[in-house]
Amino acid sequence: MLLNQLLSGIEYTFKGNLNVEIEDIVYDSRIARENTVFICIVGFQLDGHNYAKDAYAKGVRVFVAQRDIDLPDDATVIITADNRKTLALMSANLFGHPDKELFTVGITGTKGKTSISYMLKSVLEKAGEKVGIIGTTGIIYGDKVIKTNNSTPESYIIHKYYREMLNAGCTAAIIEATSQGFMLDRTYGIEFDLGLFANLSPDHIGANEHTDFEDYLNCKKMIFNQSKKVFVNRDSEYYDRIVKDIPREKYRRFGFFGDAGIMAENLTFVSGDHRLITEFDCRDSEGLHHFRISQPGEFSVYNALAVIACARERGVSYEVIEEGLKNTYIRGRMEIIPGTTDYTVMIDFAHNEFSVQNLFETILKYSPKRIVAVFGCGGNRSKLRRYSMGEVIGRNADLSIITEDNNRYEKIEDIVADILIGMKKADGKYIIINKRKDAIEYALENAQKGDVIMLIGKGHEDYIEENGTRTYFSEREVVENYLSRASK
Repeated sequence: MLLNQLLSGIEYTFKGNLNVEIEDIVYDSRIARENTVFICIVGFQLDGHNYAKDAYAKGVRVFVAQRDIDLPDDATVIITADNRKTLALMSANLFGHPDKELFTVGITGTKGKTSISYMLKSVLEKAGEKVGIIGTTGIIYGDKVIKTNNSTPESYIIHKYYREMLNAGCTAAIIEATSQGFMLDRTYGIEFDLGLFANLSPDHIGANEHTDFEDYLNCKKMIFNQSKKVFVNRDSEYYDRIVKDIPREKYRRFGFFGDAGIMAENLTFVSGDHRLITEFDCRDSEGLHHFRISQPGEFSVYNALAVIACARERGVSYEVIEEGLKNTYIRGRMEIIPGTTDYTVMIDFAHNEFSVQNLFETILKYSPKRIVAVFGCGGNRSKLRRYSMGEVIGRNADLSIITEDNNRYEKIEDIVADILIGMKKADGKYIIINKRKDAIEYALENAQKGDVIMLIGKGHEDYIEENGTRTYFSEREVVENYLSRASK
């Protein structure tokens, strides 16, 4: 594609030649090569402008910058006001605006984005569509699974895989639209056919994240500007702030109470054969419809309502929606590990106060004898999260086994010390076992009949990160291997 075509719809100034052929866009100097354009992205820790000369040395002759850069005279330099937005628009141009050919759904909220994605995927596929997902568990379509570093990846990645989804026959694409993704313009320029605002609570506030809750909220509210229509959780504590200054015709509501257009009632929580089942009725203008889902608890019903709202907007029948929800499998989200006889083992990705509180509220509805929580907190993340998780888990668990998570570049002793501030505030009973494998096996060895053992924080992840290195680690395999040994 010619450079001037790649720049369509973008305001810029330049020096050099715009009549050159461009094969690709790069924003990492390590993969720079000839016939590409290098976009200088300013990140939290690195500034792409400082790597322009490295890209030039690898053959790049076209650069997009936000300020003057010192390069030889044969380099074409394009200056724009915001290179993240420029990356998004150029990527859309490069891949032919695939977002306009797909039925696109953007899901935002503090918790539940991944679960909603998989539930909606199951429903739409039951209706005959082929669906791709971009989110926390990676990019998934057909038999492809591509790991990503962020739930909402860079705009280039989004458009690249939207195009590949189309080429693979997909008709719909679901993306987790995070506050960070909005803040960093990763979805800039995309207008989702439908947006879902699942819920809201304070999170991701701190260094390299959001300055305060207001900033976090405002970034999430960008879903309204980027969607043709948005379904909002009417029962959210922050509902009034979420919809403040949003035109009423822009959104519709789901929930349990008030004037929601899609409502749940008659909730029933059933346990048996180490499965936790939820049943409910959904009421809308057409009447009452019964659902049975394999995800436990009230929170899962909110997720299901979001899916029902979206699927009905897409024209999917209630019968198909029920079948799709009933057969949804969500890895690492309240996932029950089969094979136990006297107790239940659950894996969940909960990693903030709101998530773990919902997790406990869900499990308590099924009247467990004891709740044993195995958890840690990530390094180089907000200390507030550690305090609050320690307090919530300490208040609700009969025993907490505090262990490692992704320590990153922090010492586990320092992370545990922060967790204990909250744990002691709740006067929770706890032990500390630094190695996660040992912590899980201790919980299994000491399990009592009727226990629920909750492995909290890792969910779908299959690694532990420490000092910049990711080592393979699967909680699921640890449990399965233990049960296999114990059965012999």
